Amino acid sequence: MNTQDNPLSHLFDNNDAWVKRKLEDDPQFFARLADQQAPEYLWIGCSDSRVPANQIIGLPPGEVFVHRNIANVVVHSDLNCLSVIQFAVDILRVKHIMVVGHYGCSGVNAALLNRRVGLADNWLHHVQDVRERHAALLDEWPVGEARYRRLIELNAIEQVVNVCRTTIVNDAWARGQSLTVHGLVYGVHDGRMRNLGMAVSNFEALDATYKRCVAALTTGGQHAPDNDMVAADAARLEGVAQSVVDTLKPCDDAQ
Repeated sequence: MNTQDNPLSHLFDNNDAWVKRKLEDDPQFFARLADQQAPEYLWIGCSDSRVPANQIIGLPPGEVFVHRNIANVVVHSDLNCLSVIQFAVDILRVKHIMVVGHYGCSGVNAALLNRRVGLADNWLHHVQDVRERHAALLDEWPVGEARYRRLIELNAIEQVVNVCRTTIVNDAWARGQSLTVHGLVYGVHDGRMRNLGMAVSNFEALDATYKRCVAALTTGGQHAPDNDMVAADAARLEGVAQSVVDTLKPCDDAQ
Protein backbone atom coordinates (compact mmCIF):
# COMPACT_ATOMS: atom_id res chain seq x y z
CA MET A 1 0.00 0.00 0.00
CA ASN A 2 1.54 3.35 -1.05
CA THR A 3 1.16 6.73 0.58
CA GLN A 4 -1.48 7.78 -1.94
CA ASP A 5 -3.73 4.97 -0.74
CA ASN A 6 -2.91 5.43 2.93
CA PRO A 7 -1.39 8.67 4.26
CA LEU A 8 -0.42 6.76 7.41
CA SER A 9 1.62 4.14 5.60
CA HIS A 10 4.90 5.54 6.91
CA LEU A 11 3.60 5.04 10.45
CA PHE A 12 2.94 1.38 9.72
CA ASP A 13 6.47 1.13 8.32
CA ASN A 14 7.79 2.68 11.51
CA ASN A 15 5.75 0.20 13.53
CA ASP A 16 7.14 -2.74 11.59
CA ALA A 17 10.67 -1.52 12.18
CA TRP A 18 9.98 -1.00 15.88
CA VAL A 19 8.56 -4.51 16.28
CA LYS A 20 11.58 -5.96 14.52
CA ARG A 21 13.99 -4.11 16.81
CA LYS A 22 12.08 -5.16 19.91
CA LEU A 23 12.04 -8.82 18.93
CA GLU A 24 15.72 -8.77 18.08
CA ASP A 25 16.53 -7.32 21.50
CA ASP A 26 14.01 -9.41 23.44
CA PRO A 27 12.13 -12.22 21.65
CA GLN A 28 9.66 -12.58 24.56
CA PHE A 29 8.89 -8.86 24.93
CA PHE A 30 5.40 -8.89 23.43
CA ALA A 31 4.50 -12.24 24.97
CA ARG A 32 5.23 -10.81 28.42
CA LEU A 33 3.42 -7.58 27.65
CA ALA A 34 0.32 -9.45 26.52
CA ASP A 35 0.20 -11.39 29.78
CA GLN A 36 -0.41 -8.42 32.08
CA GLN A 37 0.62 -4.90 33.03
CA ALA A 38 2.02 -4.13 36.45
CA PRO A 39 3.15 -0.50 36.41
CA GLU A 40 4.31 1.17 39.60
CA TYR A 41 3.71 4.65 38.24
CA LEU A 42 0.75 6.74 37.15
CA TRP A 43 1.76 9.72 35.01
CA ILE A 44 -0.69 12.63 34.87
CA GLY A 45 0.71 14.98 32.27
CA CYS A 46 -0.06 17.41 29.50
CA SER A 47 -1.28 16.31 26.07
CA ASP A 48 1.57 18.22 24.42
CA SER A 49 3.20 16.01 21.78
CA ARG A 50 6.67 17.01 23.01
CA VAL A 51 6.12 15.37 26.40
CA PRO A 52 6.00 11.56 25.89
CA ALA A 53 5.86 9.90 29.30
CA ASN A 54 7.69 6.62 28.70
CA GLN A 55 10.53 8.10 26.69
CA ILE A 56 11.21 10.90 29.16
CA ILE A 57 11.73 8.57 32.10
CA GLY A 58 13.27 5.77 30.06
CA LEU A 59 10.70 3.06 30.77
CA PRO A 60 9.28 0.57 28.24
CA PRO A 61 5.60 -0.13 27.54
CA GLY A 62 3.85 -1.69 30.52
CA GLU A 63 5.79 0.28 33.13
CA VAL A 64 3.80 3.55 33.26
CA PHE A 65 0.03 4.09 33.35
CA VAL A 66 -0.71 7.40 31.64
CA HIS A 67 -3.39 10.08 31.71
CA ARG A 68 -2.94 13.29 29.73
CA ASN A 69 -4.98 16.42 29.18
CA ILE A 70 -4.44 20.08 28.41
CA ALA A 71 -2.19 21.60 31.12
CA ASN A 72 -2.16 18.45 33.31
CA VAL A 73 -5.22 19.52 35.29
CA VAL A 74 -6.95 17.33 37.89
CA VAL A 75 -10.58 18.27 38.50
CA HIS A 76 -12.79 16.45 40.97
CA SER A 77 -15.71 16.48 38.53
CA ASP A 78 -13.67 14.95 35.69
CA LEU A 79 -14.76 11.31 35.59
CA ASN A 80 -12.18 10.53 32.91
CA CYS A 81 -9.27 11.50 35.15
CA LEU A 82 -10.87 10.08 38.30
CA SER A 83 -11.47 6.75 36.57
CA VAL A 84 -7.82 6.57 35.57
CA ILE A 85 -6.69 7.36 39.12
CA GLN A 86 -9.11 4.80 40.57
CA PHE A 87 -7.97 2.06 38.19
CA ALA A 88 -4.32 2.87 38.83
CA VAL A 89 -4.65 2.95 42.61
CA ASP A 90 -7.24 0.25 43.30
CA ILE A 91 -6.60 -2.24 40.49
CA LEU A 92 -3.01 -1.75 39.39
CA ARG A 93 -1.86 -0.73 42.88
CA VAL A 94 0.64 1.82 41.62
CA LYS A 95 3.06 3.16 44.21
CA HIS A 96 3.61 6.60 42.72
CA ILE A 97 1.38 9.18 41.06
CA MET A 98 3.38 11.81 39.18
CA VAL A 99 1.75 15.08 38.16
CA VAL A 100 4.07 16.41 35.48
CA GLY A 101 3.87 19.93 34.11
CA HIS A 102 6.21 21.19 31.43
CA TYR A 103 7.87 24.45 30.55
CA GLY A 104 6.47 25.98 27.40
CA CYS A 105 2.93 24.76 28.16
CA SER A 106 0.52 26.51 25.79
CA GLY A 107 -2.42 25.94 28.10
CA VAL A 108 -0.72 27.68 31.01
CA ASN A 109 0.39 30.42 28.62
CA ALA A 110 -3.22 31.05 27.60
CA ALA A 111 -4.36 31.11 31.22
CA LEU A 112 -1.59 33.51 32.19
CA LEU A 113 -2.42 35.92 29.37
CA ASN A 114 -6.23 35.58 29.52
CA ARG A 115 -6.00 34.48 25.91
CA ARG A 116 -9.12 32.96 24.34
CA VAL A 117 -8.55 29.65 22.59
CA GLY A 118 -12.10 28.35 22.19
CA LEU A 119 -13.91 25.57 24.03
CA ALA A 120 -10.78 24.83 26.04
CA ASP A 121 -11.21 28.21 27.79
CA ASN A 122 -13.65 26.48 30.12
CA TRP A 123 -11.01 23.91 31.01
CA LEU A 124 -8.27 26.49 31.45
CA HIS A 125 -10.34 28.38 34.02
CA HIS A 126 -8.84 25.88 36.47
CA VAL A 127 -5.35 27.16 35.65
CA GLN A 128 -6.58 30.74 35.88
CA ASP A 129 -7.79 29.90 39.37
CA VAL A 130 -4.22 28.90 40.22
CA ARG A 131 -2.95 32.17 38.75
CA GLU A 132 -5.40 34.22 40.82
CA ARG A 133 -4.70 32.24 44.00
CA HIS A 134 -1.00 33.00 43.70
CA ALA A 135 -1.19 36.45 42.13
CA ALA A 136 1.02 38.06 44.77
CA LEU A 137 3.74 35.43 44.34
CA LEU A 138 3.64 35.72 40.55
CA ASP A 139 3.91 39.50 40.77
CA GLU A 140 7.25 39.07 42.56
CA TRP A 141 8.71 37.75 39.32
CA PRO A 142 9.46 39.92 36.27
CA VAL A 143 7.08 39.78 33.35
CA GLY A 144 8.35 37.16 30.94
CA GLU A 145 9.79 33.68 31.19
CA ALA A 146 10.36 33.63 34.96
CA ARG A 147 6.73 34.44 35.77
CA TYR A 148 5.54 31.99 33.13
CA ARG A 149 7.61 29.20 34.69
CA ARG A 150 6.38 29.97 38.19
CA LEU A 151 2.78 29.48 37.08
CA ILE A 152 3.68 26.19 35.40
CA GLU A 153 5.28 25.00 38.64
CA LEU A 154 2.44 26.29 40.82
CA ASN A 155 -0.08 24.56 38.59
CA ALA A 156 1.72 21.22 39.03
CA ILE A 157 1.78 21.73 42.80
CA GLU A 158 -1.93 22.59 42.93
CA GLN A 159 -2.84 19.53 40.87
CA VAL A 160 -0.92 17.35 43.34
CA VAL A 161 -3.16 18.82 46.04
CA ASN A 162 -6.22 17.94 43.97
CA VAL A 163 -5.01 14.36 43.54
CA CYS A 164 -4.35 14.05 47.27
CA ARG A 165 -7.85 15.27 48.08
CA THR A 166 -9.63 12.64 45.99
CA THR A 167 -11.52 9.98 47.92
CA ILE A 168 -9.55 7.42 45.92
CA VAL A 169 -6.18 8.47 47.30
CA ASN A 170 -7.52 9.11 50.80
CA ASP A 171 -9.11 5.67 50.95
CA ALA A 172 -5.82 4.11 49.81
CA TRP A 173 -3.91 5.90 52.54
CA ALA A 174 -6.56 4.98 55.12
CA ARG A 175 -6.10 1.28 54.39
CA GLY A 176 -2.32 1.59 54.64
CA GLN A 177 -1.53 1.34 50.93
CA SER A 178 1.90 2.64 49.96
CA LEU A 179 1.24 5.59 47.65
CA THR A 180 3.12 8.84 47.08
CA VAL A 181 1.94 11.74 44.93
CA HIS A 182 4.69 13.82 43.30
CA GLY A 183 4.83 17.20 41.57
CA LEU A 184 7.37 17.43 38.74
CA VAL A 185 8.13 19.67 35.79
CA TYR A 186 9.75 18.68 32.49
CA GLY A 187 11.88 21.02 30.39
CA VAL A 188 11.14 20.64 26.70
CA HIS A 189 14.18 22.82 26.00
CA ASP A 190 16.67 20.47 27.67
CA GLY A 191 14.86 17.15 28.29
CA ARG A 192 15.37 17.37 32.05
CA MET A 193 12.88 16.58 34.80
CA ARG A 194 12.66 18.96 37.78
CA ASN A 195 11.57 17.81 41.22
CA LEU A 196 9.43 20.48 42.87
CA GLY A 197 9.75 18.80 46.27
CA MET A 198 5.99 18.25 46.34
CA ALA A 199 5.92 14.60 47.44
CA VAL A 200 3.03 13.55 49.68
CA SER A 201 2.62 10.07 51.18
CA ASN A 202 -0.20 10.76 53.65
CA PHE A 203 -2.91 13.34 54.05
CA GLU A 204 -1.46 14.71 57.28
CA ALA A 205 1.69 15.83 55.44
CA LEU A 206 -0.16 17.62 52.64
CA ASP A 207 -0.60 21.09 54.13
CA ALA A 208 2.97 21.52 55.39
CA THR A 209 4.48 20.15 52.19
CA TYR A 210 2.29 22.43 50.09
CA LYS A 211 3.24 25.56 52.05
CA ARG A 212 6.93 24.71 51.89
CA CYS A 213 6.89 24.11 48.14
CA VAL A 214 4.93 27.27 47.37
CA ALA A 215 7.28 29.32 49.57
CA ALA A 216 10.22 27.90 47.63
CA LEU A 217 8.86 29.55 44.48
CA THR A 218 8.97 33.08 45.89
CA THR A 219 11.85 35.36 44.95
CA GLY A 220 13.22 34.86 48.46
CA GLY A 221 12.71 31.11 48.45
CA GLN A 222 14.95 28.19 47.62
CA HIS A 223 13.99 27.88 43.99
CA ALA A 224 16.61 26.14 41.86
CA PRO A 225 18.36 28.81 39.77
CA ASP A 226 18.88 26.48 36.82
CA ASN A 227 15.12 26.46 36.27
CA ASP A 228 15.17 30.12 35.30
CA MET A 229 15.94 32.05 32.15
CA VAL A 230 15.76 35.74 31.47
CA ALA A 231 13.11 36.65 28.94
CA ALA A 232 15.68 37.26 26.20
CA ASP A 233 16.76 33.63 26.38
CA ALA A 234 13.28 32.40 25.55
CA ALA A 235 13.86 33.23 21.88
CA ARG A 236 16.36 30.36 21.80
CA LEU A 237 13.70 27.80 22.64
CA GLU A 238 12.22 26.71 19.36
CA GLY A 239 8.43 26.94 19.42
CA VAL A 240 8.22 27.14 23.19
CA ALA A 241 8.05 30.53 24.82
CA GLN A 242 8.74 33.39 22.43
CA SER A 243 5.03 34.21 22.37
CA VAL A 244 5.23 34.86 26.09
CA VAL A 245 8.09 37.31 25.65
CA ASP A 246 6.24 39.08 22.84
CA THR A 247 2.84 39.34 24.47
CA LEU A 248 3.09 39.11 28.23
CA LYS A 249 4.01 42.71 28.99
CA PRO A 250 1.06 44.33 27.19
CA CYS A 251 -1.26 42.00 29.10
CA ASP A 252 0.29 42.72 32.49
CA ASP A 253 -2.25 45.36 33.45
CA ALA A 254 -5.08 42.91 32.75
CA GLN A 255 -3.66 40.48 35.27
